[in-house]
Amino acid sequence: MAALLAVEGLAKSYGSLLVTDNVSFSVAQGEAVGIIGPNGAGKSTLFNLISGDVRPDLGRVFLAGADVTALKPHARALQGIGRSYQIPQPFEDMSVLENLLVGALFAGRTRIANARDYCADVLRRTGLAPKAAARAGSLTLLERKRLELARALAVAPKLLLLDEIAGGLTDPEAHQLLETIRAIHMEGVTIIWIEHVLHALLPAISRLFVLNFGRLIAQGPPARIMADPAVRALYLGLDETEPAS
Repeated sequence: MAALLAVEGLAKSYGSLLVTDNVSFSVAQGEAVGIIGPNGAGKSTLFNLISGDVRPDLGRVFLAGADVTALKPHARALQGIGRSYQIPQPFEDMSVLENLLVGALFAGRTRIANARDYCADVLRRTGLAPKAAARAGSLTLLERKRLELARALAVAPKLLLLDEIAGGLTDPEAHQLLETIRAIHMEGVTIIWIEHVLHALLPAISRLFVLNFGRLIAQGPPARIMADPAVRALYLGLDETEPAS
């Protein structure tokens, strides 16, 4: 399949700190991939470079073959990139529905006449329909995570970037969220998911990337990558000689 996203030689430094170091990879249309790595590995910075929140010092970002490196975040959203943030960032004094309408009308690819119906459908798919009129600031953590997902979907993305969306949830809550994300993927949305909650991430993806100190150090099928002694030592804190379970 053709690549929906391709990044070539991405590099980003803050002063003397190199946080993204010559990262290159591609993701096919309809694929679901995961990204793991220790804290400080540069995972969220990589998402910021893909979404346009941060400009790279070197390298390029392509979406469906078009170079979007110079585009600002709202322009990339119009091209089909939607993302969630590790810490939910809703407009707390707006209703849940209004939060989605902001994205659909100002950064999305939905016609104005259809925006309310589209957002109502997103709320249904993410389990937030009963909370449509609730103030976003009143939501529970799980509901805020679902709202973060719904806000990303409001832009009608071709590519959905999920940044630790299962963090802080209980196991049953993470399972609920996983089922929602699987359903979204089955609808044809391409997904790249950064996550520390491996039991939520691994069943949802077909390929896994590992970042460390800003470098992409491994990629491949999740089972093979998680059995790699170097990855286990780095990410799980296990001795390299310990057999994979």
